Amino acid sequence: MLAQARQLMIDVTQPRDDRARAQHDAVVAFGLRVASAALLYFTQVVMARWIGSHDYGIYVFVWTWVLVLGGITHLGLNAAMMRLLPEYKEHGQLDRFRALVRGGRIFALSAGTLLAGLGMAGLYLFGDHLTATYVLPAYLALICVPLFALTEVQDGIGRGQAWIWIGLLPPYVLRPALVLVAMTAAWAAELPMNATTAAGAAIVATWGAALAQTLMLNRKLKHEVATGGRDYDFRGWLAVSVPLVVVAAAELMLQNTDILVVSSFMTPTDVAIYFASAKTMSLIMFVHYAVGSAVANRFASLNARGDKEQLRAFVRDAVNWTFWPSLASALVILALGKPLLWLFGPQFEAGYPVMFILVVGFLFRSSFGPAEVLLSMLGEHQVCAAVLIVSALLNVALNFALVPPFGLLGAATATSISLATAALMNYVAARRRLDIEIAIWRNFPDGVLTPKPLA
Repeated sequence: MLAQARQLMIDVTQPRDDRARAQHDAVVAFGLRVASAALLYFTQVVMARWIGSHDYGIYVFVWTWVLVLGGITHLGLNAAMMRLLPEYKEHGQLDRFRALVRGGRIFALSAGTLLAGLGMAGLYLFGDHLTATYVLPAYLALICVPLFALTEVQDGIGRGQAWIWIGLLPPYVLRPALVLVAMTAAWAAELPMNATTAAGAAIVATWGAALAQTLMLNRKLKHEVATGGRDYDFRGWLAVSVPLVVVAAAELMLQNTDILVVSSFMTPTDVAIYFASAKTMSLIMFVHYAVGSAVANRFASLNARGDKEQLRAFVRDAVNWTFWPSLASALVILALGKPLLWLFGPQFEAGYPVMFILVVGFLFRSSFGPAEVLLSMLGEHQVCAAVLIVSALLNVALNFALVPPFGLLGAATATSISLATAALMNYVAARRRLDIEIAIWRNFPDGVLTPKPLA
Protein backbone atom coordinates (compact mmCIF):
# COMPACT_ATOMS: atom_id res chain seq x y z
CA MET A 1 0.00 0.00 0.00
CA LEU A 2 2.82 2.40 0.90
CA ALA A 3 4.59 1.62 -2.38
CA GLN A 4 1.39 2.30 -4.34
CA ALA A 5 0.92 5.61 -2.58
CA ARG A 6 4.50 6.57 -3.32
CA GLN A 7 4.09 5.68 -7.00
CA LEU A 8 0.85 7.69 -7.18
CA MET A 9 2.66 10.72 -5.77
CA ILE A 10 5.41 10.31 -8.38
CA ASP A 11 2.83 10.06 -11.16
CA VAL A 12 1.13 13.27 -10.00
CA THR A 13 4.24 15.35 -9.38
CA GLN A 14 6.40 13.90 -12.16
CA PRO A 15 4.10 12.81 -15.01
CA ARG A 16 5.75 10.37 -17.37
CA ASP A 17 4.15 10.82 -20.79
CA ASP A 18 4.38 14.03 -22.78
CA ARG A 19 0.69 14.91 -22.69
CA ALA A 20 0.45 14.36 -18.94
CA ARG A 21 3.60 16.42 -18.44
CA ALA A 22 2.14 19.25 -20.49
CA GLN A 23 -1.11 19.08 -18.49
CA HIS A 24 0.90 19.14 -15.28
CA ASP A 25 2.86 22.18 -16.47
CA ALA A 26 -0.34 23.91 -17.53
CA VAL A 27 -1.88 23.29 -14.11
CA VAL A 28 1.25 24.61 -12.36
CA ALA A 29 1.36 27.66 -14.63
CA PHE A 30 -2.37 28.19 -14.15
CA GLY A 31 -2.01 27.97 -10.37
CA LEU A 32 0.86 30.44 -10.36
CA ARG A 33 -1.06 32.87 -12.55
CA VAL A 34 -4.15 32.55 -10.33
CA ALA A 35 -2.02 33.29 -7.27
CA SER A 36 -0.34 36.12 -9.15
CA ALA A 37 -3.63 37.61 -10.31
CA ALA A 38 -5.07 37.54 -6.81
CA LEU A 39 -1.95 38.96 -5.22
CA LEU A 40 -1.42 41.61 -7.88
CA TYR A 41 -5.05 42.66 -7.70
CA PHE A 42 -4.92 42.96 -3.94
CA THR A 43 -1.68 44.95 -4.19
CA GLN A 44 -3.18 47.35 -6.72
CA VAL A 45 -6.27 47.83 -4.56
CA VAL A 46 -4.12 48.62 -1.53
CA MET A 47 -2.00 51.07 -3.51
CA ALA A 48 -5.04 52.83 -4.97
CA ARG A 49 -6.52 53.17 -1.49
CA TRP A 50 -3.25 54.34 0.09
CA ILE A 51 -2.06 56.86 -2.50
CA GLY A 52 -5.41 57.99 -3.98
CA SER A 53 -6.71 57.85 -7.53
CA HIS A 54 -4.65 60.85 -8.78
CA ASP A 55 -1.26 59.51 -7.67
CA TYR A 56 -2.29 55.98 -8.59
CA GLY A 57 -2.86 57.20 -12.15
CA ILE A 58 0.66 58.70 -12.18
CA TYR A 59 2.12 55.42 -10.92
CA VAL A 60 0.22 53.46 -13.58
CA PHE A 61 1.63 55.77 -16.26
CA VAL A 62 5.31 55.39 -15.25
CA TRP A 63 5.01 51.64 -14.59
CA THR A 64 3.47 51.17 -18.02
CA TRP A 65 6.65 52.65 -19.49
CA VAL A 66 8.70 50.13 -17.48
CA LEU A 67 6.64 47.34 -19.04
CA VAL A 68 7.19 48.73 -22.54
CA LEU A 69 10.91 49.53 -22.25
CA GLY A 70 11.78 46.43 -20.23
CA GLY A 71 9.82 44.30 -22.67
CA ILE A 72 11.78 45.37 -25.77
CA THR A 73 15.29 46.18 -24.55
CA HIS A 74 16.38 42.51 -24.70
CA LEU A 75 15.58 42.46 -28.44
CA GLY A 76 13.32 39.43 -28.20
CA LEU A 77 15.90 37.10 -26.62
CA ASN A 78 13.31 35.92 -24.09
CA ALA A 79 11.15 34.47 -26.87
CA ALA A 80 14.25 33.20 -28.70
CA MET A 81 15.12 31.24 -25.55
CA MET A 82 11.75 29.47 -25.69
CA ARG A 83 12.28 28.48 -29.30
CA LEU A 84 16.02 27.74 -29.48
CA LEU A 85 16.85 26.14 -26.13
CA PRO A 86 14.52 23.14 -26.65
CA GLU A 87 16.05 22.64 -30.13
CA TYR A 88 19.60 22.79 -28.78
CA LYS A 89 18.77 20.30 -26.04
CA GLU A 90 16.87 18.00 -28.42
CA HIS A 91 19.90 17.85 -30.74
CA GLY A 92 22.54 17.69 -27.99
CA GLN A 93 24.03 21.13 -28.78
CA LEU A 94 24.81 21.98 -25.17
CA ASP A 95 27.63 24.34 -26.09
CA ARG A 96 25.11 26.51 -27.92
CA PHE A 97 22.67 26.07 -25.03
CA ARG A 98 25.15 27.33 -22.43
CA ALA A 99 26.24 30.23 -24.64
CA LEU A 100 22.70 31.43 -25.31
CA VAL A 101 21.77 31.32 -21.62
CA ARG A 102 24.81 33.31 -20.55
CA GLY A 103 24.91 35.70 -23.49
CA GLY A 104 21.19 36.48 -23.33
CA ARG A 105 21.30 37.34 -19.64
CA ILE A 106 24.33 39.60 -19.98
CA PHE A 107 22.86 41.35 -23.01
CA ALA A 108 19.52 42.03 -21.31
CA LEU A 109 21.17 43.52 -18.23
CA SER A 110 23.60 45.64 -20.26
CA ALA A 111 21.02 46.90 -22.76
CA GLY A 112 18.56 47.65 -19.98
CA THR A 113 21.17 49.69 -18.12
CA LEU A 114 22.00 51.64 -21.27
CA LEU A 115 18.36 52.34 -22.03
CA ALA A 116 17.67 53.45 -18.45
CA GLY A 117 20.63 55.84 -18.66
CA LEU A 118 19.37 57.29 -21.92
CA GLY A 119 15.91 57.69 -20.42
CA MET A 120 17.28 59.57 -17.42
CA ALA A 121 19.28 61.83 -19.73
CA GLY A 122 16.10 62.52 -21.68
CA LEU A 123 14.24 63.37 -18.47
CA TYR A 124 17.04 65.73 -17.43
CA LEU A 125 16.96 67.52 -20.78
CA PHE A 126 13.23 67.57 -21.42
CA GLY A 127 11.70 67.09 -17.97
CA ASP A 128 10.39 70.66 -18.02
CA HIS A 129 7.79 69.51 -20.54
CA LEU A 130 6.33 67.04 -18.02
CA THR A 131 4.03 67.89 -15.16
CA ALA A 132 6.25 68.19 -12.08
CA THR A 133 4.50 65.36 -10.22
CA TYR A 134 5.52 62.89 -12.95
CA VAL A 135 9.27 63.60 -13.00
CA LEU A 136 10.62 61.92 -9.85
CA PRO A 137 8.41 58.80 -10.23
CA ALA A 138 9.64 58.54 -13.83
CA TYR A 139 13.30 58.66 -12.72
CA LEU A 140 12.66 55.94 -10.15
CA ALA A 141 10.75 53.80 -12.63
CA LEU A 142 13.71 53.82 -15.04
CA ILE A 143 15.85 52.18 -12.35
CA CYS A 144 13.58 49.13 -12.69
CA VAL A 145 14.26 48.65 -16.41
CA PRO A 146 17.58 46.64 -16.35
CA LEU A 147 16.38 44.07 -13.83
CA PHE A 148 12.96 43.91 -15.46
CA ALA A 149 14.66 43.04 -18.76
CA LEU A 150 16.79 40.39 -17.05
CA THR A 151 13.66 38.85 -15.53
CA GLU A 152 12.03 38.72 -18.95
CA VAL A 153 14.97 36.77 -20.42
CA GLN A 154 15.16 34.41 -17.45
CA ASP A 155 11.41 33.88 -17.77
CA GLY A 156 12.08 32.76 -21.34
CA ILE A 157 14.78 30.35 -20.17
CA GLY A 158 12.50 28.84 -17.57
CA ARG A 159 9.53 28.50 -19.91
CA GLY A 160 11.75 27.14 -22.70
CA GLN A 161 12.85 24.31 -20.42
CA ALA A 162 9.42 23.81 -18.81
CA TRP A 163 10.88 25.03 -15.50
CA ILE A 164 7.61 26.75 -14.78
CA TRP A 165 8.40 27.67 -11.18
CA ILE A 166 11.55 29.51 -12.18
CA GLY A 167 9.96 31.24 -15.13
CA LEU A 168 6.76 32.41 -13.48
CA LEU A 169 7.10 32.50 -9.69
CA PRO A 170 9.53 35.47 -9.35
CA PRO A 171 7.90 37.93 -11.79
CA TYR A 172 4.28 37.00 -11.22
CA VAL A 173 4.12 36.15 -7.52
CA LEU A 174 7.26 37.37 -5.77
CA ARG A 175 7.36 40.79 -7.45
CA PRO A 176 3.80 41.89 -6.49
CA ALA A 177 4.35 40.43 -3.02
CA LEU A 178 7.46 42.57 -2.60
CA VAL A 179 5.59 45.65 -3.81
CA LEU A 180 3.03 45.04 -1.09
CA VAL A 181 5.73 44.48 1.55
CA ALA A 182 7.60 47.63 0.53
CA MET A 183 4.44 49.77 0.53
CA THR A 184 3.46 48.38 3.93
CA ALA A 185 6.92 49.23 5.28
CA ALA A 186 6.66 52.74 3.84
CA TRP A 187 3.25 53.20 5.47
CA ALA A 188 4.59 51.93 8.81
CA ALA A 189 7.52 54.36 8.51
CA GLU A 190 5.03 57.18 7.88
CA LEU A 191 6.51 58.03 4.49
CA PRO A 192 4.34 60.07 2.11
CA MET A 193 1.83 57.78 0.43
CA ASN A 194 2.17 59.04 -3.14
CA ALA A 195 3.35 58.00 -6.61
CA THR A 196 7.01 58.55 -5.70
CA THR A 197 6.82 56.10 -2.81
CA ALA A 198 5.01 53.60 -5.03
CA ALA A 199 7.77 53.87 -7.65
CA GLY A 200 10.35 53.27 -4.91
CA ALA A 201 8.46 50.14 -3.88
CA ALA A 202 8.56 49.00 -7.51
CA ILE A 203 12.37 49.24 -7.45
CA VAL A 204 12.58 47.02 -4.36
CA ALA A 205 10.18 44.50 -5.92
CA THR A 206 11.75 44.40 -9.39
CA TRP A 207 15.31 44.03 -8.15
CA GLY A 208 14.40 41.55 -5.42
CA ALA A 209 12.42 39.30 -7.77
CA ALA A 210 15.16 39.39 -10.42
CA LEU A 211 17.90 38.47 -7.97
CA ALA A 212 15.84 35.64 -6.49
CA GLN A 213 15.10 34.30 -9.98
CA THR A 214 18.80 34.48 -10.89
CA LEU A 215 19.74 32.35 -7.88
CA MET A 216 16.98 29.82 -8.64
CA LEU A 217 18.01 29.56 -12.28
CA ASN A 218 21.73 29.20 -11.51
CA ARG A 219 20.99 26.34 -9.16
CA LYS A 220 18.76 24.58 -11.70
CA LEU A 221 21.28 25.00 -14.52
CA LYS A 222 24.06 23.58 -12.34
CA HIS A 223 22.08 20.36 -11.84
CA GLU A 224 20.42 20.03 -15.26
CA VAL A 225 23.11 21.14 -17.75
CA ALA A 226 26.62 19.72 -17.71
CA THR A 227 29.49 22.16 -17.54
CA GLY A 228 31.46 22.70 -20.73
CA GLY A 229 32.35 25.13 -23.47
CA ARG A 230 30.20 27.78 -25.09
CA ASP A 231 29.60 28.31 -28.78
CA TYR A 232 28.21 31.80 -29.35
CA ASP A 233 26.08 32.42 -32.43
CA PHE A 234 25.01 36.02 -32.06
CA ARG A 235 24.09 36.38 -35.72
CA GLY A 236 21.85 33.32 -35.62
CA TRP A 237 20.27 34.35 -32.34
CA LEU A 238 19.50 37.85 -33.57
CA ALA A 239 18.04 36.45 -36.79
CA VAL A 240 15.49 34.68 -34.61
CA SER A 241 15.09 37.27 -31.86
CA VAL A 242 14.73 40.49 -33.85
CA PRO A 243 11.46 39.43 -35.52
CA LEU A 244 10.37 38.17 -32.11
CA VAL A 245 11.08 41.51 -30.43
CA VAL A 246 8.84 43.07 -33.05
CA VAL A 247 6.20 40.59 -31.91
CA ALA A 248 6.86 41.52 -28.29
CA ALA A 249 6.77 45.25 -29.03
CA ALA A 250 3.52 44.92 -30.93
CA GLU A 251 2.07 42.81 -28.11
CA LEU A 252 3.06 45.49 -25.62
CA MET A 253 1.41 48.12 -27.82
CA LEU A 254 -1.77 46.06 -27.88
CA GLN A 255 -1.72 45.80 -24.09
CA ASN A 256 -0.68 49.34 -23.18
CA THR A 257 -1.55 51.82 -25.93
CA ASP A 258 -4.94 52.52 -24.37
CA ILE A 259 -3.33 53.48 -21.05
CA LEU A 260 -0.80 55.79 -22.69
CA VAL A 261 -3.37 57.47 -24.94
CA VAL A 262 -5.82 57.94 -22.07
CA SER A 263 -2.90 59.49 -20.13
CA SER A 264 -2.39 61.96 -22.97
CA PHE A 265 -5.98 63.18 -23.19
CA MET A 266 -7.47 62.65 -19.74
CA THR A 267 -6.65 63.16 -16.07
CA PRO A 268 -4.60 60.81 -13.84
CA THR A 269 -7.85 59.87 -12.10
CA ASP A 270 -9.34 58.80 -15.44
CA VAL A 271 -6.20 56.76 -16.09
CA ALA A 272 -6.59 55.07 -12.72
CA ILE A 273 -10.27 54.22 -13.35
CA TYR A 274 -9.54 52.81 -16.80
CA PHE A 275 -6.54 50.82 -15.57
CA ALA A 276 -8.51 49.30 -12.71
CA SER A 277 -11.37 48.33 -15.04
CA ALA A 278 -9.09 46.93 -17.75
CA LYS A 279 -6.94 44.95 -15.33
CA THR A 280 -9.98 43.57 -13.58
CA MET A 281 -11.40 42.27 -16.85
CA SER A 282 -8.01 41.11 -18.11
CA LEU A 283 -7.81 38.69 -15.19
CA ILE A 284 -9.31 36.19 -17.61
CA MET A 285 -6.17 36.43 -19.74
CA PHE A 286 -4.06 34.72 -17.10
CA VAL A 287 -5.51 31.48 -18.49
CA HIS A 288 -4.23 32.34 -21.97
CA TYR A 289 -0.75 33.22 -20.71
CA ALA A 290 -0.58 30.26 -18.33
CA VAL A 291 -1.34 27.78 -21.11
CA GLY A 292 1.09 29.56 -23.44
CA SER A 293 3.82 29.31 -20.80
CA ALA A 294 3.17 25.59 -20.36
CA VAL A 295 2.96 24.57 -24.02
CA ALA A 296 5.69 26.65 -25.69
CA ASN A 297 8.39 24.08 -24.93
CA ARG A 298 6.20 21.23 -26.18
CA PHE A 299 5.30 23.01 -29.42
CA ALA A 300 8.99 23.56 -30.19
CA SER A 301 9.97 19.98 -29.28
CA LEU A 302 7.24 18.34 -31.39
CA ASN A 303 8.14 20.58 -34.31
CA ALA A 304 11.82 19.64 -33.96
CA ARG A 305 10.83 15.95 -34.10
CA GLY A 306 8.58 16.49 -37.12
CA ASP A 307 5.63 14.81 -35.36
CA LYS A 308 2.78 16.62 -37.14
CA GLU A 309 -0.10 14.48 -35.91
CA GLN A 310 0.93 14.68 -32.29
CA LEU A 311 1.37 18.42 -32.71
CA ARG A 312 -2.17 18.82 -34.05
CA ALA A 313 -3.55 16.80 -31.12
CA PHE A 314 -1.60 18.88 -28.67
CA VAL A 315 -2.82 22.14 -30.25
CA ARG A 316 -6.37 20.87 -29.80
CA ASP A 317 -5.71 20.34 -26.11
CA ALA A 318 -4.15 23.79 -25.76
CA VAL A 319 -7.12 25.51 -27.39
CA ASN A 320 -9.58 23.81 -25.04
CA TRP A 321 -7.39 24.46 -22.00
CA THR A 322 -7.45 28.15 -22.96
CA PHE A 323 -11.03 28.87 -23.98
CA TRP A 324 -13.30 27.13 -21.47
CA PRO A 325 -11.60 28.40 -18.28
CA SER A 326 -11.43 31.88 -19.87
CA LEU A 327 -15.18 31.83 -20.56
CA ALA A 328 -15.99 30.70 -17.03
CA SER A 329 -13.68 33.33 -15.55
CA ALA A 330 -15.25 36.07 -17.69
CA LEU A 331 -18.76 35.26 -16.46
CA VAL A 332 -17.66 35.30 -12.83
CA ILE A 333 -15.71 38.56 -13.17
CA LEU A 334 -18.56 40.35 -14.94
CA ALA A 335 -20.99 39.21 -12.26
CA LEU A 336 -18.69 40.60 -9.55
CA GLY A 337 -17.48 43.59 -11.56
CA LYS A 338 -18.92 46.46 -9.53
CA PRO A 339 -17.91 45.10 -6.12
CA LEU A 340 -14.39 44.43 -7.44
CA LEU A 341 -14.05 47.97 -8.76
CA TRP A 342 -15.45 49.42 -5.54
CA LEU A 343 -12.47 47.92 -3.72
CA PHE A 344 -10.27 50.51 -5.43
CA GLY A 345 -12.58 53.30 -4.30
CA PRO A 346 -16.20 54.34 -4.91
CA GLN A 347 -15.33 56.45 -7.98
CA PHE A 348 -13.83 53.42 -9.74
CA GLU A 349 -17.29 51.90 -10.33
CA ALA A 350 -17.60 54.35 -13.23
CA GLY A 351 -15.36 52.01 -15.21
CA TYR A 352 -17.79 49.06 -15.13
CA PRO A 353 -19.05 49.56 -18.74
CA VAL A 354 -15.44 49.35 -19.92
CA MET A 355 -15.33 45.73 -18.79
CA PHE A 356 -18.25 44.68 -21.03
CA ILE A 357 -16.50 46.07 -24.09
CA LEU A 358 -13.08 44.59 -23.33
CA VAL A 359 -14.41 41.09 -22.62
CA VAL A 360 -15.41 40.71 -26.27
CA GLY A 361 -11.83 41.10 -27.46
CA PHE A 362 -10.39 38.95 -24.67
CA LEU A 363 -12.75 36.04 -25.30
CA PHE A 364 -12.34 36.23 -29.06
CA ARG A 365 -8.59 35.96 -28.56
CA SER A 366 -8.96 33.05 -26.14
CA SER A 367 -11.14 31.16 -28.64
CA PHE A 368 -8.03 30.53 -30.77
CA GLY A 369 -5.80 29.33 -27.92
CA PRO A 370 -2.15 30.43 -27.61
CA ALA A 371 -1.96 31.11 -31.37
CA GLU A 372 0.95 33.55 -31.25
CA VAL A 373 3.01 31.05 -29.23
CA LEU A 374 2.28 28.32 -31.78
CA LEU A 375 3.30 30.51 -34.73
CA SER A 376 6.47 31.74 -33.02
CA MET A 377 7.60 28.28 -31.87
CA LEU A 378 7.04 26.76 -35.33
CA GLY A 379 9.19 29.28 -37.16
CA GLU A 380 6.41 31.59 -38.34
CA HIS A 381 7.63 34.45 -36.17
CA GLN A 382 7.72 36.80 -39.15
CA VAL A 383 4.06 36.13 -39.89
CA CYS A 384 3.26 36.53 -36.22
CA ALA A 385 5.19 39.80 -36.20
CA ALA A 386 3.27 41.08 -39.23
CA VAL A 387 -0.06 40.21 -37.61
CA LEU A 388 0.80 41.97 -34.40
CA ILE A 389 2.27 45.01 -36.14
CA VAL A 390 -0.92 45.51 -38.13
CA SER A 391 -3.05 45.04 -35.01
CA ALA A 392 -0.87 47.31 -32.89
CA LEU A 393 -0.94 50.09 -35.48
CA LEU A 394 -4.70 49.66 -35.74
CA ASN A 395 -4.88 49.92 -31.96
CA VAL A 396 -2.88 53.17 -31.94
CA ALA A 397 -5.00 54.68 -34.72
CA LEU A 398 -8.30 53.66 -33.13
CA ASN A 399 -7.29 54.90 -29.69
CA PHE A 400 -6.30 58.32 -31.01
CA ALA A 401 -9.53 58.43 -33.02
CA LEU A 402 -11.91 57.23 -30.30
CA VAL A 403 -10.49 58.43 -26.97
CA PRO A 404 -10.96 62.21 -27.54
CA PRO A 405 -14.69 61.95 -28.38
CA PHE A 406 -15.66 58.87 -26.33
CA GLY A 407 -13.17 58.79 -23.48
CA LEU A 408 -12.74 55.51 -21.61
CA LEU A 409 -15.34 53.68 -23.71
CA GLY A 410 -13.46 54.71 -26.85
CA ALA A 411 -10.21 53.27 -25.47
CA ALA A 412 -11.94 49.99 -24.59
CA THR A 413 -13.57 49.75 -28.02
CA ALA A 414 -10.26 50.39 -29.80
CA THR A 415 -8.47 47.72 -27.77
CA SER A 416 -11.23 45.14 -28.17
CA ILE A 417 -11.38 45.58 -31.96
CA SER A 418 -7.59 45.32 -32.21
CA LEU A 419 -7.42 42.14 -30.13
CA ALA A 420 -10.14 40.50 -32.22
CA THR A 421 -8.36 41.52 -35.43
CA ALA A 422 -5.07 40.00 -34.25
CA ALA A 423 -6.79 36.76 -33.25
CA LEU A 424 -8.57 36.42 -36.60
CA MET A 425 -5.36 37.02 -38.58
CA ASN A 426 -3.50 34.44 -36.45
CA TYR A 427 -6.27 31.96 -37.22
CA VAL A 428 -5.87 32.51 -40.97
CA ALA A 429 -2.07 32.28 -40.70
CA ALA A 430 -2.19 29.00 -38.75
CA ARG A 431 -4.54 27.42 -41.31
CA ARG A 432 -2.63 28.55 -44.38
CA ARG A 433 0.99 28.37 -43.16
CA LEU A 434 0.83 25.43 -40.76
CA ASP A 435 -2.29 23.55 -41.88
CA ILE A 436 -3.44 23.52 -38.25
CA GLU A 437 -6.94 24.38 -37.04
CA ILE A 438 -6.81 26.55 -33.91
CA ALA A 439 -10.42 27.79 -33.58
CA ILE A 440 -12.34 26.43 -30.62
CA TRP A 441 -15.31 25.53 -32.86
CA ARG A 442 -12.97 23.23 -34.80
CA ASN A 443 -11.47 21.69 -31.67
CA PHE A 444 -14.33 20.79 -29.37
CA PRO A 445 -13.60 17.80 -27.10
CA ASP A 446 -14.97 14.45 -28.24
CA GLY A 447 -18.69 14.24 -27.62
CA VAL A 448 -19.28 18.01 -27.66
CA LEU A 449 -21.36 18.84 -30.75
CA THR A 450 -19.83 15.75 -32.38
CA PRO A 451 -20.67 12.21 -31.27
CA LYS A 452 -17.99 10.04 -29.74
CA PRO A 453 -16.81 7.21 -32.00
CA LEU A 454 -18.46 3.84 -31.37
CA ALA A 455 -16.42 1.26 -29.54
